[in-house]
Amino acid sequence: MKNKIIIVFLFAFQFAIANGEVDSVSNFTFQKRELLTDFDCDACGCSASGGSMGYSSMLNSNFVGLRYFKQSYTSRDGIFANSPWIDENFNTLQIWSKIPLGKKVQLSALIPYHFHDRALTAGTESIKGLGDASVIASYSIYKTQKEEALLVHDLQLGGGIKMPTGKFEEANNAGTVNQSFQLGTGSWDYLLVGEYVVKKENLGLNTMLNYNFKTKNQKNYQFGNQFNYGSTLFYLLDYNTLKIVPQIGVAGEVFESNKQYGEKLANTSGDVLFSKFGLEVGKEKLSIGINAMLPISQNLSNGNMEANYRWSINLNYVL
Repeated sequence: MKNKIIIVFLFAFQFAIANGEVDSVSNFTFQKRELLTDFDCDACGCSASGGSMGYSSMLNSNFVGLRYFKQSYTSRDGIFANSPWIDENFNTLQIWSKIPLGKKVQLSALIPYHFHDRALTAGTESIKGLGDASVIASYSIYKTQKEEALLVHDLQLGGGIKMPTGKFEEANNAGTVNQSFQLGTGSWDYLLVGEYVVKKENLGLNTMLNYNFKTKNQKNYQFGNQFNYGSTLFYLLDYNTLKIVPQIGVAGEVFESNKQYGEKLANTSGDVLFSKFGLEVGKEKLSIGINAMLPISQNLSNGNMEANYRWSINLNYVL
């Protein structure tokens, strides 16, 4: 019930301010605050480009930057009911950027480097290397044009592709619940994205939906398709040369079952709902952002895997 109340509150706020009258100038000018959810195997950590922390800066629409994020999970070391629980840590250092291609098109590029580890009963296992790179293009379907508008609306739709630049090892999946202790999926995956942002003066709400179509890799393994959704409330504190943007929201992920040789694999589907908290600070050409996510509810791998937390920090340079 608590989860439903949180989600209803956030969406109710959006609809409330969206129905406001459009008749005066908005001073909400910290560019395109886009906060779309990331793609790839978010809940499992495999080749993740950022979980549901987003792939855009809320302060700068055009930038290049460096981001580190960590995802913590606990899962069973084995496929039996009495298998012991182990800790798994997914770490990613990522080059990310957002570049405009004309007035209505934006291109995002993400190149991750992973270094993951897990404490198996037989000893610690670690992997590191280049992950799966992603390229995403979005198109502005509708955006408020009147300078005197009280409310600023921005609706974007788009798509992208994730390339199998990260290594996939079948041996990493043997006898473990978390099938995503990998550097990459080994497959070409395709993305559909949608985002709606409404702002009133210094207050705004970002709502996003996206779907990730995952294909079979050369080892006849196919990660399940993934649906992401989320809503983030944010506020601009403008101190002339210094801008601060606190934010709070929720993000959810739903995963279909993985497949091998076309057959569904047991205990590989699931869903998770996160709370989100963040802060971004910008001055002149530089900005720094910090985000954290904590699970509200979850059912991953039929209860055999649990998400503990996620956090990230990034440093961007405005183009």
